[in-house]
Amino acid sequence: MISPVLPTYNRAPLAFTSGAGSWLTAEDGSRYLDLGAGIAVNALGHAHPALVEALTAQAQNLWHVSNLYRIPEQERLAQALVDRTFADTVFFTNSGTEAAELAIKMARKYWYDRGEQRREILTFEGAFHGRSTGAIAAAGSEKMVKGFGPLMPGFRQLPWGDHDALRAAITRDAAAVMIEPIQGEGGIRTLPDACLKGLRDLCDATGTLIIFDEVQCGVGRTGKLFAHEWAGVSPDIMMVAKGIGGGFPLGAVLATENAASGMVAGTHGSTYGGNPLGCAVGARVLDLIDDAFLEAVSQKAAQFRQGLEGLIASHPAIFESVRGQGLMLGLKCKVAPTEVVKAAYAQHLLTVPAADNVLRLLPALNIPGSDITEALARLDRAAAALAA
Repeated sequence: MISPVLPTYNRAPLAFTSGAGSWLTAEDGSRYLDLGAGIAVNALGHAHPALVEALTAQAQNLWHVSNLYRIPEQERLAQALVDRTFADTVFFTNSGTEAAELAIKMARKYWYDRGEQRREILTFEGAFHGRSTGAIAAAGSEKMVKGFGPLMPGFRQLPWGDHDALRAAITRDAAAVMIEPIQGEGGIRTLPDACLKGLRDLCDATGTLIIFDEVQCGVGRTGKLFAHEWAGVSPDIMMVAKGIGGGFPLGAVLATENAASGMVAGTHGSTYGGNPLGCAVGARVLDLIDDAFLEAVSQKAAQFRQGLEGLIASHPAIFESVRGQGLMLGLKCKVAPTEVVKAAYAQHLLTVPAADNVLRLLPALNIPGSDITEALARLDRAAAALAA
């Protein structure tokens, strides 16, 4: 049977009917241990009771009214985000891609209102900011942009980790720098804290805005609410999605009052963004990811990383190194990561490939220690099967 779904994904021959915690149940009743979490989306696992309760309660009252009116659920979530971050203001979207579009608009409008022709946004090789025309232009890789031209102008891609190129590019002509503190699709590549601090200093010296893309690395994934907190710096604008909705489609752009000053009535909008359903769930996610929860993430990450180091030692022909922070981990492979993904399927384990020959491990942030132990055992069997 030919699927009526547009074939833009190479989908695995798996379909799931239910989930609970870190486990999914397939159509045939078999259970899979999920280390992908919907690509870092299901921050609290599948069907977390508190999120089910929040969604059900809101669904019985109000789903959608549009942004023509005040939405109290939206205001409560925005206030919670402002209280826990650098931001003064929040705009809600339905996805990370939509957040990227607003972040780009916000940065350019900021300089337009000041009468300065600062339009260029600096980005980095290996970046992923979504799949809209603006987001692919920002990333700039051939894989992302081939066949989709003409591209939106005004972006310049810099080599990852090239400090000289960065210093030369950040001038008083640059509008903003857009960067992921940890590249996800790019292969779990972490920007060192010193580099984030240096980037902030460079931008402060020239007035350039900083946009942090924390769509994948944010909302507790690194053991802090947002990854940039480890470096002790703050952005001017930040993109958030994935984990903030715990599985419900939800994104946001957070900004300082200064950076957002150009976004007045009529400059941006969203029909569904900030709807009562999404914001009710997002508020519950944020309630649950408190300081004690974040400390537990760091503890689980230490257990997982130690086990992965053991796997590398046991399978040197398959694995090379471990990278990442918190529960955003990557295994650098000596074989194609897609082969490891397939071998893991045979062990009823779900993982996610990435660029730079990396296997991504993005479990639910509340994964029990016993499930981490089981995941390591299944990865061990998968690697042994590949090596045989």
